[in-house]
This record gives sequence, structure tokens and C-alpha cells, in this order.
Amino acid sequence: PEPVHAGEVLADIIELTGPLAAQANIHLITGAASGGCDAHVLADRQRLKQILLNLVSNAIKYNRPGGSVALSCEPAQSMGLRIKVHDTGPGIRPEHLGLLFTPFERLGAEHTSVEGTGIGLALSRRLAESMGGTLDVETTLGQGATFWVELPVVEAPVDRYVRLNGHDDLARPAPSRHTKKVLHIEDNASNLRLVERILARDGDIELVSAMQGRLGLELAREHKPALILLDLHLPDITGDEVLRQLRDDPHTSGIPVVVVSADATAGQIRRLLAEGAQAYLTKPLDVAQLRELVDAVPSPTP
Repeated sequence: PEPVHAGEVLADIIELTGPLAAQANIHLITGAASGGCDAHVLADRQRLKQILLNLVSNAIKYNRPGGSVALSCEPAQSMGLRIKVHDTGPGIRPEHLGLLFTPFERLGAEHTSVEGTGIGLALSRRLAESMGGTLDVETTLGQGATFWVELPVVEAPVDRYVRLNGHDDLARPAPSRHTKKVLHIEDNASNLRLVERILARDGDIELVSAMQGRLGLELAREHKPALILLDLHLPDITGDEVLRQLRDDPHTSGIPVVVVSADATAGQIRRLLAEGAQAYLTKPLDVAQLRELVDAVPSPTP
């Protein structure tokens, strides 16, 4: 788990489920997802997207023709954030609530044309609980249902950096004539902004960003960066696969790769270093350690 901006994840979900909603003649209400969702929660970004994608897809599939699905956020108890998915479907019978999160239980939907396996809600609840959160439902028969996932709120990465390091890096120096490129492959926009902020004071750094692994590979071949910062959990291919392809490609095999991940297990670190990573940084980032690694990269020859 790491700080994840709730509003950015919801924007991704809206983009992914928009075609499904249009096909089913369901109105996806997106305005509610802006104001209250401007907060960071402690979560695995890909798992949170998996949970919300399941909830929104269900809200579309089990809705009434011409109905709506609304996404919103509100403060929860114990400094948490509740992300809500409300539908205008038939609601859930009280006698079915106890079975709702039982694997392979579809509450009679197996006799309808709506496809499904009955494991989505059970898996989503387990994922939420494994991230220190909860997942539950509020429903009134005939008036729809509101499924919600609740997760702890945490400080944004940039806010934490400013609090710990002050504002002395706000003024960016004049760029050097001979900049060295750093490629950052990371799908979490908050972490991209943090690294951009950390390196902002270095006038000889040109930061290139990619939010997908395959795009990162293309940019590495195109730009030949002096250093690559690589997250492991990417939306298309894993960081492990990105590292393997970088090492196998003669055009990129000599570029140093620094893994940046919240996964700090000793076995994971040893494995990635053995597979060709130059260093392994854990989140939250040690700013001094990142700067030391970037500074050690030689500037390009004039």
C-alpha cells in the first residue's frame, strides 16, 4: 500500500466503464467524484481499481433501463475516506444481505441474462480488508443500493516532502546546457509529482515520465536516458518484465535501473538486484538516497 489519490483512481474507473454504461443506457454521474475525493488513501492502486471496477460494473449491470450510477466520496470515522457507488437498481432483499459476500452466490441472478461468477464482491471485500479497509453496502428494496469501500486517509507524497524538507526547492534553477535524462516509469501520478519536485532543484536533470510499462520501454529505446526509475506495479506489464526486457535489449542493457517500490521484503530486494537492478528504493522515498543515486549518474559528454 502507498498513498493513492482517490479522485484520480475514480477518473480512471469512469473512463473504463463509460462505454459499458452507454451501451446499457445508464447515466454515469461523475460530478460527485470531484470535490470530496480530493484526498489520498493508503491502498494498492491496482487493487483499489480492481475493487471499484467491480462495484461500478455491477451497478451498471444490475440497474434498471435508463437508470444512473453515482460515484462520490465522504469522510468516514477514524480519519478514513468512504468511496461510494450508488445505483438506482431494484435494491437487495433483506434476507439476501447475509449471502451477498459469499463466493459463487449470485442471489438468483444466475437465472437471468446478466453474466457473472459470484466471486467479485467476495474478492473485493477481501482485498479491501487486506489493505486495512472495509467494504459494505446500504440498500433499500426498490430504491437501489450503495456499495462503499472505506480506507484510511494519508498525507499526499508531495505534502509530506514539503513538510519534512521545507520550501527551499520551489525555485527551479536555470537548466544546464548538458542535461541528463531520467526516465520515471510509474502509474501513480502522486509519486510522479513527488519525484519531479525532488529533482526540480537540479538544473541538469530532464525528467521523462511514463505511466505504463510498454511505453516506458519505448521511451527508454528512444531517449537512451542516463537513469531509469522503475515502479513494480504497473497497469499493463509488471516492473519485473520491464527490467528483464531492458536488460535483454542491447540498446538499453547498459542503462542503470533503480527500482522504486513500496514492497520492501528482503527476498524481493535480493531478487530484483540479482536480475539487474542497480539499486532498490522503498516508499516512502528517502530523498537523500534518491538524490545521491541521481547525482552519481555522469552527465552527458558535451
